[in-house]
Amino acid sequence: MRGLNSNCVDLVYLDPPFNSNRNYEAPVGSKAAGAAFRDMWELSSVDVCEHGELAERSPAAYSVIDAARETHGKRMMSYLIFMAVRLIETKRLIRDNGSIYLHCDDTAGHYLKLLMDAIFGAKNGPGADGSGGEITWKRTFQNGASAGFGRISDTILFYKMSSDSVFNTIYSDHSEEYIKKNYRHTDSRGVFRTVVLTAPGNSNLIEWRGYSPARSGRTWAIPSQKAMPEDVSLPTNWSQLETVQKLEFLRNHDLILFSKHGIPNFKRYLSTTQGVKLQNIWTDINPISSRSSERSGYPTQKPLALLERIIRASSNEGDTVFDPFCGCATTLVAAHNLGRKWIGCDLSPLTVKLVNDRILEFDSLFAKAINPDYPPSRTDTVEVKNYRTHKHELYGEQEGECNGCGTHFPFKIMEVDHILPRSRGGTNVKENLQVLCSHCNRSKGDKTMSEWKAGTLL
Repeated sequence: MRGLNSNCVDLVYLDPPFNSNRNYEAPVGSKAAGAAFRDMWELSSVDVCEHGELAERSPAAYSVIDAARETHGKRMMSYLIFMAVRLIETKRLIRDNGSIYLHCDDTAGHYLKLLMDAIFGAKNGPGADGSGGEITWKRTFQNGASAGFGRISDTILFYKMSSDSVFNTIYSDHSEEYIKKNYRHTDSRGVFRTVVLTAPGNSNLIEWRGYSPARSGRTWAIPSQKAMPEDVSLPTNWSQLETVQKLEFLRNHDLILFSKHGIPNFKRYLSTTQGVKLQNIWTDINPISSRSSERSGYPTQKPLALLERIIRASSNEGDTVFDPFCGCATTLVAAHNLGRKWIGCDLSPLTVKLVNDRILEFDSLFAKAINPDYPPSRTDTVEVKNYRTHKHELYGEQEGECNGCGTHFPFKIMEVDHILPRSRGGTNVKENLQVLCSHCNRSKGDKTMSEWKAGTLL
């Protein structure tokens, strides 16, 4: 990610480790045989420089991690450091009208949401009107755990980069029960339900064929073209027509049904409806069955339908989709099938084979992934800030605590100091360096660390 140019992708989906305290491995004989990863975390699992980098680049995110250390210990802290640095880099890559979806569960989802708030802005995520959201996906049918409620859902945190971010409303089909209950009429055009031709208000109260909406304190509401059946096209001067003319047009085209009380109702055909606007609880995408041809055996594989839904919702054809934990390549395959460009990265060389094999199943003539075995080089900037200095590394090794007083301090307050002063032969090798808070550094002066600590005990 550090080698990719800024503002180069439109949509990011990531399905990272969940901090499940488990090891995962694909079964022998499966398409993904050999794929394995460790989802168990200690501070030794994390690059210590990332600890310091995070403290410098995002104090807000670091505050979340500091709270996690107090409540959940160093394992959670280690996992969140790993995630936060990557989320910060991901933000740099997303265009201003882009979005990000983070897949997680209840193990660390609450902390990940706080990290996302800190990095992407709380106003762009769940709980903000017209912005992102928190999606609950029912990932399985039952869990036989003996204690507590069975865990059968995952969470997908959805953040927009701005109010201009792409979002295409997704609709799902009406249930048979809903259709049976509401679409109770049939004619030569098909199944329909009746919809009142009025709405709240008092701006248009003209009487037509013995009925005035003023009787019920309402006004006329005339449907638009999208509500018309295929054989009816509104005239080009529709917007200039009077209300009575519009109503007569609908009647002449057999689109109005009068109730026994003489109230005109519009015929809304099932064929003209888009379905039900998708909400934030998804129960209609099933897990991959053991017999599915889609199944690769990868231990955390997600259904293709899930990724296709996300990609349709938050990108358009020709956009670029990025998955920084692409695993068995489901995101990349879904993007490819939907006419999007895509980028993926993963630690496993097996991923390259899975990408090629799976895309070839759908696009045998032209599919071939470009798989460089070296990091890309940015072309949009002259200099990339170095986050692997002695200060970053020492801050990580000391877990953000001053080596003198032991107090936790922000990165910017800590100073690199020589354990054996240079004036007494100390060198700049890392083994002779430490980070101290400003107070301890000045108090120590030109003493050795052991001399200074001995003096503070007197």
